[in-house]
Amino acid sequence: MFQEQAPQAKAPSPEADYSNLDIVKATQNGALERCKQLVEEGYDVNQRDAENVTLLHWAAINNRKELIRFYISRGALVDAVGGDLMATPLHWATRAGHLGTVVLLMQHGADSTICDGDGLQCIHIAAQLGFAGIMAYFIAKGADMNCQDRGGMTPLMWSAYRVTRCASSSLDPTRMLISLGASTAVQDNFHGNTALHWAIIARNSTAVSTLTTTGSNLGIRNNAGQTPYELLKGNRDMFLSDKVMEKIEEVDKKSRPSALCDRITKDKKVKMWMTALLPATAIYAIGQLLQSPIPIPIKCVILLLGYVLGYFVKPYVCNDKYYTVLPLATYFGTKFWVYVTWFVWIVPCIDFWATSAMLISSILLWYNFLKVWKGDPGIVSSTREEKFRIIVDEAERRGFDARSFCSSCLVHKPLRSKHCGICDRCIAKHDHHCPWVSNCIGEKNHRHFIGYLLMLLVMIIFMIYGAVQFWGTACDLSSSSGFFSSILAAGQCDAWVMWITSNCIIHAVWVSLLLGCQTYQIVILGMTTNERLNHWRYQHFQQGGVSRSPFHKGYFQNFVDFFGWRCFGLLQPDTTDWSKTFQVAPEAERPLLNTKENYQFV
Repeated sequence: MFQEQAPQAKAPSPEADYSNLDIVKATQNGALERCKQLVEEGYDVNQRDAENVTLLHWAAINNRKELIRFYISRGALVDAVGGDLMATPLHWATRAGHLGTVVLLMQHGADSTICDGDGLQCIHIAAQLGFAGIMAYFIAKGADMNCQDRGGMTPLMWSAYRVTRCASSSLDPTRMLISLGASTAVQDNFHGNTALHWAIIARNSTAVSTLTTTGSNLGIRNNAGQTPYELLKGNRDMFLSDKVMEKIEEVDKKSRPSALCDRITKDKKVKMWMTALLPATAIYAIGQLLQSPIPIPIKCVILLLGYVLGYFVKPYVCNDKYYTVLPLATYFGTKFWVYVTWFVWIVPCIDFWATSAMLISSILLWYNFLKVWKGDPGIVSSTREEKFRIIVDEAERRGFDARSFCSSCLVHKPLRSKHCGICDRCIAKHDHHCPWVSNCIGEKNHRHFIGYLLMLLVMIIFMIYGAVQFWGTACDLSSSSGFFSSILAAGQCDAWVMWITSNCIIHAVWVSLLLGCQTYQIVILGMTTNERLNHWRYQHFQQGGVSRSPFHKGYFQNFVDFFGWRCFGLLQPDTTDWSKTFQVAPEAERPLLNTKENYQFV
């Protein structure tokens, strides 16, 4: 993902005859032996050709690292200025996108802050062309990410103005600069534009979204008196993401008096609370409708009309992120009415011990739920200094290999980790992102997630048991013959309890399936959900033409490792810290299953 996509110079052909080439042509073609011969014969490595260019310039732009080392060893000036743009070899290597050559020149003392004839430092050129890896390396080595060129343009401005999704780097350098702390408020000298102004002028919707959602000021005026807000309002035909539209609406709301209707339909906080309360309200409304003496056909019509009305009203009353809020709100709403039903309807009809067991399971449920919901799932984080060290290490050793480097978090990716697109962070031993708890499931909260599912299932079973006891005590079901007639009689006796019990049964189905799937993956497969779905993407799962998990240690050992329990002194749990583990241990490379068809687990 972070790989540079610059054109690479062709490697010299071992069969080609370079004996008649002059030293400039030999350098351009990478003919090391011919160049050595000419230098030994007395050619000055700092001599300039007819274009006022040194040999080091030609070696740099053609990615001839061996020649660069040779010329520098013979006294070549690493910061020699030449060519039409009066640029250094580092400028030339940067413009060509040769990360390895840039690293080599910097290691030999090249200065990235020298300006060329256009007043551009190397970091400005990297930003213009979208070479995010090179730009990150310059910043990590001490370049000022807010430095301005002759016209006052910063790297952030250039990346916002020049770099789009189809640029030479698959990573958005605008986002990277923002994550490293680049200023969004700096204005250029000639136009007074900020980076957001330039992104809007260039119609760069990706940069507009990145800058707007990360706090860029929509009210800064340029020399023409225009604000980013006004420019966005004027670009009717440019694609704007929902997040950008939210920011525009916030400015709209501040610029004019808000009526009650606007506050209900446009205020983000009000809409969020309305979205959060919607499931509980819907459960109550449906339950009361079913409990009412209205004829069943009319109830069905009312339910249908309510669904249609909700479909059309939803955009005005629900938060734009309702798909992430509703699952969690449904959980809270359902549990609230379960507790109300238990204490109002069921407690009078059930013994003390059942109520005590229900309360104990509820306490354990909420303990595990809070650990999963608000706890750290295993976030892989680093300080600013650590990020710079990692960037330097990646550039000098691996060249920003997407398998080992997260271009969003700017960290080394631990083994079994994954960057969550919803949470926008890397999670150690990532399992999945669960909408029911609005958090990722990873190394630090996976056990609590299993405890949450188990206790939720236990609580649901108690609720169903309590409902059966209620119907047996408060309802006369003696005249009913058969299972379905008893269910119908129970619903007619108390439709509310039947409605809540039906919700519990639905929850019991998906909770049981999810708990069973999780148990199967943990114990039988010894892998996470992410690994099971994406095993074909990970090289350490591909062994001998079949998919094998290198983390499978046997069913009992998998169980012990997951829960961290000592099994009567016979089995010791694995204490691996997956946030700091980057390679598969050789002794862990064992088959996924005890069968020959190990690849058929998906």
